[in-house]
Amino acid sequence: MNILPKQKNKAAEKPEKGPVREWVDAIVFAVVAATIIRWLFIEAFTIPTPSMEKSLLVGDFLFVSKVHYGARTPKTPLQVPLTHQKIWGTEIPSYTDIIQLPQFRLPGFSEVKNNDVVVFNYPDEYDKYPVDLRTNYIKRCIGIPGDKLEIKDKTIYINGEVLEAPENMQTSYQVTATTLIKDRVFNNLDVTDITGPIAGRSANESLYFIMTDQEKADKLEAFDFVKDVEEITYETGQDAARTFPVSNKYEWSLDNFGPLYIPKEGDKITIDSLNLPIYSKAILHFEGNEDAKVEGGKLYIDGNVVSEYTFKQNYFFMMGDNRHNSQDSRIWGFVPENHILGKGLLIWWSVAPAGPDGGISDIFSRVRWSRIFKLIE
Repeated sequence: MNILPKQKNKAAEKPEKGPVREWVDAIVFAVVAATIIRWLFIEAFTIPTPSMEKSLLVGDFLFVSKVHYGARTPKTPLQVPLTHQKIWGTEIPSYTDIIQLPQFRLPGFSEVKNNDVVVFNYPDEYDKYPVDLRTNYIKRCIGIPGDKLEIKDKTIYINGEVLEAPENMQTSYQVTATTLIKDRVFNNLDVTDITGPIAGRSANESLYFIMTDQEKADKLEAFDFVKDVEEITYETGQDAARTFPVSNKYEWSLDNFGPLYIPKEGDKITIDSLNLPIYSKAILHFEGNEDAKVEGGKLYIDGNVVSEYTFKQNYFFMMGDNRHNSQDSRIWGFVPENHILGKGLLIWWSVAPAGPDGGISDIFSRVRWSRIFKLIE
């Protein structure tokens, strides 16, 4: 009896992966894992502008929590992973909006509160990008849904009570000096947002416009070559042409604003000549009303004149801590809830911008070591 050798099941054998296949698998896994973490849990951002100084500085790198307020489901699924608006280093769009999904928010373990530092999508790009691809902004939430907000001479009142100002809040000052002020004077006071010198009223005067806080302004005024440091305040009606809402019925300014009611989901308002300028942008662009327009001082939805309107989502009012150098809700109005991305958690890295002669070689001298792993408050 002949016994044949047992044949190996070739179909059961798995071919060994080559080095290229292993690298591809590792990269795909890393991209998928990073995308899920970035969507559901935590995302890294950087601060590009000084609107939050000195609370957050240009060159701060942040972790932003998605779980605090609940992550949003994707609205624009056809997108190159780990990109936003454009493919890295190009002007090529990183997405196509031929498919737009309904958007929902997963449960979070907290809600947005007054004075939270919040990352959100810039609302005024409603005609440029899908909501989840609008430019990311970071500001402090001053007003939440249902709040009545008013600013009187820079003091913020929420429902009639003074809202505590951030510790590092800045505003603008005019500095009059009897000579040119050396850069080291401003550097020693950590005053970095400076315009000047400008010729003063007389030949021996120099004017500077700076962004800082009251304590540093007082220290600057103590120098014998500084004649005066005057805090700048935008009075009612001053600069109203760019202050929300742009309407001849409202003469608000950056420092004297409101009173303004911030709508919450389910609120019903009367549509009249006073409410329409304030709430029309939200109704037209953020509420999902496909056939809505304002014409002749009236609101039309689906061809019918509307005298009352019930809001479909919550809204928020955001401001930068650098109060006179911030594009925020005082300029462009409410932030809808579906634009909220997450809560600022901590600074994980911070590098001061390079000077005119700066480069890679001096990066370690520009690292702000004291800010690394600093919690955001």
